[in-house]
Amino acid sequence: MSGNKIEVNNLDLFYGDFQALKNINFSLAKQDVAALIGPSGCGKSTFIRILNRMNDLIPSCRITGEVFLDGENIFGAMDVTELRSRVGMVFQKPNPFNMSVFDNVAYGKRMQGLKNKGKIADIVELSLRKAALWDEVKDRLKQPAQALSGGQQQRLCIARTVAMEPEVILMDEPTSALDPIATGRIEELIGELKKEYSIIIVTHAMHQASRVSNKTAFFLLGELIEYNNTREVFTNPKDKRTEDYISGRFG
Repeated sequence: MSGNKIEVNNLDLFYGDFQALKNINFSLAKQDVAALIGPSGCGKSTFIRILNRMNDLIPSCRITGEVFLDGENIFGAMDVTELRSRVGMVFQKPNPFNMSVFDNVAYGKRMQGLKNKGKIADIVELSLRKAALWDEVKDRLKQPAQALSGGQQQRLCIARTVAMEPEVILMDEPTSALDPIATGRIEELIGELKKEYSIIIVTHAMHQASRVSNKTAFFLLGELIEYNNTREVFTNPKDKRTEDYISGRFG
C-alpha cells in the first residue's frame, strides 16, 4: 500500500441500474489540495460523498471497488462515525446549526463526550482562528449563527469541521453561494488549511481550481478522464476532452 492519505481503486457506483461512477482510480497525498472539475452531473459530488460514506444513506446505492484511508479500507471494519470525524465535509450552502456561534463549533466535541468547559472553549477559539473567523465573531459567540453573513456562515462551517480534528476536508462547491469577496476569503483559507489537512474541493470555477489546488481531476459522464498536477492539466492536458472543457468548448 502506498503512503497516500487516500487511495481509490477501481471504484464503481450504481444508483439502481444507473452507473454514476465508472472505474475511478484516484489518490491523494498528505497536504495535497485536489480540485475536481467537470460539467454538472458528471459525478464529482457523488465521488467525494463516497469518501466519508455519505452515500450509505441512499438505499439504491451500490459501490464496488476499494477506498483506503491511511491504508485502511473504509468499507471494512472502520466505524462510520470515526470515519466522518477523520474525513470532514463542507457543503455547497452554509448549513450552521440553529444555535449560537460557540455551540456550532463545540457541537462535535460535545457529541464525542468532551465535558471540560475550558478545553471546549480552547477548541472553539483555535478552530475559529484556523477558519479566519475569530476576530470577527469573538464578541458574538453567544449570538445565533444565522445572524452571520453567508461568507461568515461558511467559514463557521469550516471551523465546525476543523474542531473535529479531521485529517481530510472535503468541500463541495463551498463558494458557489458566496460573493467574490467572501469567495476570496475562503480561497485564502484553503491556502492556510492545506498546511495541516489534505483537501478535496469540487468547483465549477476554473480560476478557482487553478488558484487553490496542486492537483486537478477532470470528471465527465461518471469517468475520471484526467488527473494530474494542476499546472499540467490547465496548460498541457493529455486528453482532448479535458482541453475542450477547460477552453470552454463544452460544459
